[in-house]
Amino acid sequence: MLSAPVLAGAPAYLAAPAPSTPLGPFEDSAVSWASWATLMSFVGLVALALVVAAPARGAGERTARIVRTRLGWAAVVAGVLALPAVLTDQAHSASRTGYDYGAAWRGLFDGSGAGLLAGLETVLPFVAALLILPVVIRRALPARLVTGLRVAALILGVVGLVSTRIPTSLADNAGRTVFQTFMWILHLIGGGVWVGGLIGLVVLVAGSGLESGFWSPAIRRFSIAAMSCVAAISLSGLFLYWEHVDGPTQLLSTMYGRVLGVKLLIFGSLLALGAVNQFWLHPRIDALRAAGDERPLRTVLVRRFPAVVGVETVLILGLLFAASFLHGSARNQAFQADAAKHATGSVKKLPKLPQKEVSASTWIEGTAETAAVLVVTVAGYRFSGKLARRRVGRVRPAEG
Repeated sequence: MLSAPVLAGAPAYLAAPAPSTPLGPFEDSAVSWASWATLMSFVGLVALALVVAAPARGAGERTARIVRTRLGWAAVVAGVLALPAVLTDQAHSASRTGYDYGAAWRGLFDGSGAGLLAGLETVLPFVAALLILPVVIRRALPARLVTGLRVAALILGVVGLVSTRIPTSLADNAGRTVFQTFMWILHLIGGGVWVGGLIGLVVLVAGSGLESGFWSPAIRRFSIAAMSCVAAISLSGLFLYWEHVDGPTQLLSTMYGRVLGVKLLIFGSLLALGAVNQFWLHPRIDALRAAGDERPLRTVLVRRFPAVVGVETVLILGLLFAASFLHGSARNQAFQADAAKHATGSVKKLPKLPQKEVSASTWIEGTAETAAVLVVTVAGYRFSGKLARRRVGRVRPAEG
């Protein structure tokens, strides 16, 4: 929190009350959450379908068909629902009192930069869902065609998702704006692949019917994607924290900080569950596959894996919901509260802090954080692989 001398150059105010920083209407956050959840889920579901395609084909034609159909229909539903969800969010933003769907629809592709981005965000996931339809409707399609349709749908979905954070102009500091946008793209794609992947695993686990040989390589492949997502979210999250928060005390003293604190607690819980998956559950699934399906451990894993994945899915959807309550900046909320506290005159609008200046030490710290996240991610993946190989080496297939 800034002290009174820092405000010496600011205009004089009369004992103004501390600025209110409410969470905002629940309805606004719910509408925003629906938009984010559908956009990100579509991207993650298509990405998961690409990731597990080879293990599904290796497990047999029946398993490949089940995986393709379940993930395909889930992606189609998410992409179709994204259209009304995003349009509703835009209609709500276009009206102060309700939902102006007419204004929102007219704003799509209206010739302006904002209209182009709004149109891409609204239309592309729906078009991408149409590309996935042949994959689930036709029983027999060439593998290359299926892969091509999925890749095209994924590209369209990613463009629609990142359109939500593409600026309409580069303003004064073009370099910083580009870097901020890149960080947001990392954050969104990482979160999308993670949340959609978890939803996809829940869809695959429900009803099961899949060959046991599918799960071990499929989970291992998803683990690589999930750990990459964690690295991307961590790196971009560190930058966003640096940009909006001036120290840990603001996590408790400002509304932005408290909401961010809830988000960080949920993220920490997800990391803990991910560690359980990576270092305990996945190695045992590998060992189970090597030992055969009749071992007693199979029942334990079959029960625990869906439960863990289900809890992770609920948590990550809750994290998205918490993120929809993040408004403004902890730095500005703390600054304005201090300005009101030391005010000597009345004012309608309190000042805001300028953006943080990037220095050489900022780049050094950022580089060190990047290296640390990458080292931990790679080391964690390699260590879990060693655990899996060690457990497989101890087990021999049951005889008889």
